[in-house]
Amino acid sequence: MSPLPEQFEAPELARTMRPRHVSMIAIGGIIGAGLFVGSSVAINVAGPAAVLSYILSGLLVLLVMRMLSEMAVARPGVLSFPEFARLGLGEWAGFICGWLYWYFWIVVVTIEAIAGAIIVHKWLPGFEVWEIAAVLMALLTGTNLFSARTFGEFEFWFASIKVAAIIVFLLVAAAFAFGLAGGEGMRFGNLVAHGGFAPNGWGAVLAAVTTVIFSMTGAEIATVAAVEAEDPGKTVARLSSILAVRILLFYVLSIFLIVVVAPWTGIVPGFSPFTTALEGMHIPGAALLMDAVVLVAVLSCLNSGLYVTSRVLFVLAARGHAPQALVKVGRRGVPVRAILFGAVFSYLALGVNIVSPDTAFSFLVNASGSLMLFVYLLIAAAQLRLRAQLEQETGGLKVKMWLHPWGSLATMAGMVGILLAMALTPELSSQFTTSLVIVGLAAAAFLLLRMTRKD
Repeated sequence: MSPLPEQFEAPELARTMRPRHVSMIAIGGIIGAGLFVGSSVAINVAGPAAVLSYILSGLLVLLVMRMLSEMAVARPGVLSFPEFARLGLGEWAGFICGWLYWYFWIVVVTIEAIAGAIIVHKWLPGFEVWEIAAVLMALLTGTNLFSARTFGEFEFWFASIKVAAIIVFLLVAAAFAFGLAGGEGMRFGNLVAHGGFAPNGWGAVLAAVTTVIFSMTGAEIATVAAVEAEDPGKTVARLSSILAVRILLFYVLSIFLIVVVAPWTGIVPGFSPFTTALEGMHIPGAALLMDAVVLVAVLSCLNSGLYVTSRVLFVLAARGHAPQALVKVGRRGVPVRAILFGAVFSYLALGVNIVSPDTAFSFLVNASGSLMLFVYLLIAAAQLRLRAQLEQETGGLKVKMWLHPWGSLATMAGMVGILLAMALTPELSSQFTTSLVIVGLAAAAFLLLRMTRKD
């Protein structure tokens, strides 16, 4: 296999998505089960000060998105955001970044399918969880196979339901917190009443960031989807500013109101703190309501995961970093074989969970723990390398990373700090170690590929 040229020919993907689809995909990427359920872990670790953990994590994700937006607007023809790592750092970075990102989302698809199946199993106990998970994956694989517009439309409505649910929660919780719902008046005592604002110390706030950061990954999917939008450059340019408002509103404000209306000591890890808060406000049917919302969130993440794995794999194949057959595009302009390839591996991961949930599947999940931070680090390093070149090519960037180069360096330092915190935290060190194994395997695979090309 000979090295591919800098520019490659690949079939054209259909540009059928509208700006509203891409905007909602950005929301859908950051609002999932990680917020509705996973936030319970962060609150349990940091207490009410978990809101600061979410602010820090949101800032890092926002800065990464700004870097991606800068590069995507300057190079609107790039088909997948891991490609920016290749453009800035070389073939090795594009290969490693692409495959790590693909692996991360394959595992996420399986986890989300299982999470959704557990909820549906409550309503349909006659079916096994794995059977329901398989059906959910099949249904959403079908929406991805049909067309990019179909995926965008499904994701638009999934995200709309999630946004509506959060807005209703914010209004109800705010009314309760400020005493507008009657009763005892304003209720802000929970912020300090149970051991103080940071009951487990300020170190716990930083430790919680290691958990929170992963629930916020996914916003970058919008830069992948924007390639199939009617006006990619204009669509991407709006992303980072919109994302800032959404992170503040949906994550930070939600967590703040939860720890205001509910004692943090009553929030159980693995159980939705939204349900706990709603039950504390005596909202009837809170558990059933949140099950329905979490199911929508799970289906949204599952839908997005299947989409993004196929597009990343499509570009890897076009670069010669994956089987060439996967470049094939169907008559509706979607990479059919890449979608099916990812779906097959998700089913294999589901099978591993059935056979060995506590060992083999646990390894797969742990190995994905810090992969996104490694991917983001490569993207940030690429942006530092590309900045001068992009300015020269375009004659002036339309979207710029803030406080360059210090903003980029600070972002990278923050991510390195989180990785070190993971390595030093007993509960998270296994995730860090197993993630390093996957990074090492990806690097070894690239070296093997390069040796094969030379031969």
